This record gives sequence, structure tokens and C-alpha cells, in this order.
Amino acid sequence: MSSIFQDVRDYVAVPRTASLRLAPDGSRLVAVTQSLNPDKKSYGTALYDIPLEPGGEATRLTRSAKGEGGAVFTAGGDLLFVSARPDPTEKDDNDKPALWLLPKSGEPRRLATRPGGIAGVKTGGSSIVYVSDVLPGDQDTEKDRRKEREEAGITAILHEGYPVRFWDHDIGPAHPRFFSVEHGELTPDVGDALHRAAFDVTPDGATVITTWRENVADGEHRNRLVALTAGERRILASDDGFDFEGPVVISPDGGHVVCHRERITSETVSGRVELWLVDLKTGEQHPLGEGAASIAWAPDSTSLYVSADHGGRRPIFHVSLGGEWSRITLDDGAYAELNVAPDGTIYALRGAIDSPHLPAKITRDAGDAYGAYVTLPAPTPVLDVPGTLTEVFAVADDGTEIRAWLVLPVSERPAPLLLWIHGGPVNSWNDWSWRWNPWIMAAKGYAVLLPDPAMSTGYGQAMIDRGWGEWGPVTHGDLMAITDAACKLPEVDETRTAAMGGSFGGYMANWVAGHTDRFKAIVTHASLWNLDQFAGTTDVSSFWQREFGPPGSDRYLRLSPHHSLDQITTPMLVIHGDKDYRVPIGEALRLWWDLQRTGAEAKFLYFPDENHWVLKPGNSIAWYETVLAFLAVHVLGEEWRRPGSVA
Repeated sequence: MSSIFQDVRDYVAVPRTASLRLAPDGSRLVAVTQSLNPDKKSYGTALYDIPLEPGGEATRLTRSAKGEGGAVFTAGGDLLFVSARPDPTEKDDNDKPALWLLPKSGEPRRLATRPGGIAGVKTGGSSIVYVSDVLPGDQDTEKDRRKEREEAGITAILHEGYPVRFWDHDIGPAHPRFFSVEHGELTPDVGDALHRAAFDVTPDGATVITTWRENVADGEHRNRLVALTAGERRILASDDGFDFEGPVVISPDGGHVVCHRERITSETVSGRVELWLVDLKTGEQHPLGEGAASIAWAPDSTSLYVSADHGGRRPIFHVSLGGEWSRITLDDGAYAELNVAPDGTIYALRGAIDSPHLPAKITRDAGDAYGAYVTLPAPTPVLDVPGTLTEVFAVADDGTEIRAWLVLPVSERPAPLLLWIHGGPVNSWNDWSWRWNPWIMAAKGYAVLLPDPAMSTGYGQAMIDRGWGEWGPVTHGDLMAITDAACKLPEVDETRTAAMGGSFGGYMANWVAGHTDRFKAIVTHASLWNLDQFAGTTDVSSFWQREFGPPGSDRYLRLSPHHSLDQITTPMLVIHGDKDYRVPIGEALRLWWDLQRTGAEAKFLYFPDENHWVLKPGNSIAWYETVLAFLAVHVLGEEWRRPGSVA
């Protein structure tokens, strides 16, 4: 059994492969890898050359205290990356991420800097385009104005629109703009039109195709798809009933672009994401099927390769421009970061519930049929998980089949059961997660149930529709049905069970706590508690209120977990980060106070410096150790032992 899962400190030290890029001629494969820094308090990133065949070792290309990321190849095969590393050839005080070029041979050199830093690099022909946040006003004085603002101790931001923050950071006072290494600024001050923009550059380097945000009435906005050529903006796709979102990927011949079209929701209209194709010559456009996680064009521009959620997996599919899908990978993997070589070979990151993300190669034979994947060397090791993986099925009240992964430990049988509810809610348990990893629980003897209830992806639109506006009741029914099925297995001890979840999973953990006493303990992370309060404080209130209506609507009263406070008898562990703007800390503070004032048995694990997730290695250790200690008391019957990792 791997000791990596026995001691969380060993687990957080495992290098993690984050992205994968293939050179245009297919001769080089580069990965961005995240590793524990020497101080063990944070993670750093570096670029690695990945062998194109099994055998050999990955070669580290970059080293700096600031780390490197955003790897992109130029048309000539040189490697671009973004880093805040110092430039040894210049003396300056720039500490923002800059654009660097690493030639095929030689040392890296800095290509471009901006006072607001650089991100989101794309190439097209000989053009290199990037995004930088720019303060309003004269660009020539921006650096000085930033310094003056800092020295004066000014952090205030005056807003005149929505939103004001996103995920874990404030928006403004600077706004994103496009720049070209060759031609300088490509867009003037366009406000927040490029907020979270997804973009690509045509093969001739002349045009940037990007999502474009336009504010409309009452705090709402719409995302269009536009083309920017020589400073002129042309709308490619626009519909008030839909948002056009990334990724944006242009075909190698420059004839088409593909993106996502997302339906604008309401209390009666559910979310729907489609893969959307636009002919750049004729303007004709049509859907290609449901949305995809990763998109890559075939070298001849006549079709696409995509990875998409499907029945608890994320296979690779071949998609024609007419919208015909054929599955390529038949294993249980979840594929991402697709790259297609000129000869049709596919390189991707492959993860699975029982495997971390590793570079994989899928080749085709003389008859153009793809075979099984092979794993390529990487800094991330192949891990021996402490248990086995199987599937469980159940039938919901409305006749819908519900499926789940079940992680079974190698030790104790029958094992105590931990129901782990995924977030989203439009999401699926189909991939490896470094943040919420069931194998750490399995190493301690737990069976872990990972269900895909209502609104999970990979089961068709009807699965999403059936839970829309019925978060608590329908999802709760699905969760109880699949838990009942798991508890009937001889490997599971139905008398020792617990439930946990984060985000939407935390909402459901709170709902479960108020609607059943079958579990011995409940862990709720970054959870929604008082929906009326949450609706106006989250960073995406406009999106939220489309589904739930304006504050005070009936849906808030019917679906808010806090209305069942007096029914909670199960011990609860509340967990939240203060930098969480998606589900603000007020939810946890209100939940904690409500549990305190009613005398409920509970604990509160608080992270002042974490966002919706727990990302710092030390805090990750504290998270796992506290959760396991809490479960040990209430599920295993052990005495409470305060983890040494928490104060």
C-alpha cells in the first residue's frame, strides 16, 4: 500500500502535472508541473520536456523561485512562457509576470513586460498576443501612477457596474486589454468587455477572435463572440438568449472557430451548453452537440477532437463538422489538454478517479483506428492507490438510473461508508482531484461513495433538467437511493456512515443534515446555508438569481437549508475560507452561529487565507487531518484528538 495516502504530508508533496502543449510540428511535448517549494509552505511551477514515447525521463527546462506557466509554442517551435522571474540582463523593479521566450537552444529571454503583468498568451503565424490589466488613462504614465497609488496607501476602487469581484480577487481598477508583441496595444480602453475573455489568433496573425462582455440592464451581461482586426470589431455570434464562452479555438486553416454557446437560464429554463461552430468566411453557424471539456482541431481542419463528460468518465470523441460524434477512448479515463500532432497522434493529460493526471499518447493504425493509450514519463508518478474501484447503481423515485463510483479500502470489511457529494451542481465525479481525494479516506479504512445525482453532467440534458430549481428535494432523493444501494453491499457497514460535500455539495450536506438523521457525522465545506443572504453576496448574483428569482421568491423559502435548522441532530464540521467570494464567508458564519445558538454538536475549521478551495499545502494537511479526526470520533467511536496541524 502506498504510504503517500497514509500520511497527508507525503501526499501534498507529490508533483502535479497541470497542462500539456505540443509543438506545431509534433516534435516536442511540454508540461507545466506544480511541485512543493523548499519551504513546504507553497507550490511552485516549472516547465518539463515530456518524452514522446514510453521510457526515459521528463527533463526540467526552467528553474526560478517565481515559477513558470502558460506554456505556448511559436510557429517556429520556440517556447513561450509567463513568469515573474527577474531578468538578469536588466535592472528594474518589475515584479509582475512577464512574457519570456525559450528558444530551441539557448537561454530564455524576456520578450515583453507590462505594469499590470501578462497572462493569456496565444500565437498565430508570427504574431504573439497576450492580455494585460491596464489602468484607465495614459499608458505612458501607468507605471508611475501604480507606484503613486501604492505609496499613498490607496486600495479603494470606485465601481459603476457589476460585478465587483470574482472568485477570490477584486475586479478593477485596471481592466484587461489585448497586446501584440509585434504591434503593441490591440484594444483601447474597453472597460470590462474582456473580463475573463477566451480568445485565439488566426493562423495569419491578423485577427483575434474573442468573447466580448456587454453589460445590459439590472446588473446582467451577455457574452458575444467577436473578431478584432486592425482595431475594428466585428460581431461573429450574438444572441440575447445565449452567452458565447470559451474555449475559443480556430481551425488550422483559419476557416472556422469553435466555442461554447450557453443558454441564458431562468426559473423555468435550465442551463444547457453546446459546442458551437462558426464559419469565418460565410458566417454560417450551428451546434455540434453538447459542451466539451477540451477541444482540438484535426490537422486538416475537417473535424474536431474533444473530451466530454460521459457516464462517470471523460472520453475523447471525434466530431465531424456536421455534428456526428464517435468515441475514441474506451477506458475509464478523464482526458483533458488535448493536442493533435500532424500525423493524427493525440497527446493529452489522462486522469481518473484512481489515477492522477499523466501525459498519455493515443496513436492510430494504418486504418485510422485509434488504439489504447500509453502513459508517458512525467514528474508526477504513477500512484498505487490503497483500494479498489467499482460502480454502484440505483433507481430514483422518478425512475431515473443513478450511478456512483465506490472506493473500497483494502483493509477493514465491512467498511464504514463516507458519502461524498460533488460540487457544481452541474458537474461529475469522473476525474482525479488533488483537493478532495477519496483515497486518503480509503487509506484510513473508509469506503467512499462518489455519486452523480440530479444535475450531474455526462447523462444528457434530462439529468440537468430534473434537478433545475429543485436542488434539495430531487438531489436528496437521488443521494439517499444510491446510499441505500451501497449500504446493501457486504463490503459496506450500513451502521457507520457519514456524509460530506463542498460548494453545492456543502449545500446538500446542510440539506441532508436537516432532512435525515441516518448519518453519524456531516462535513460541510464552503456551503450555502441561507439562500436569500447568499443570493446578494456571491460574486455571481446575476447568474444565481436567474434560476432562483429575485430575493424573497418562493424558491428561497422552499430550498434554503437554514429553514430546517431545528431538525439537525447530526454532529457537523463546518469548513470555510475567508477569501471565498463564490460562497462568501457569511454563509459559514451564519451556519456556525445557528448551530451554536441551538446547542448543536459542531466544530468550525476556518481558513483566513483560502478561497473556495483549500490550496496551500499546510492548510490542505490541516483540512484532511481535521476531517479525519472528526469522522473518527463520530463514525469510528474513537476519542477526539485535536490535530497538531490546527491551532
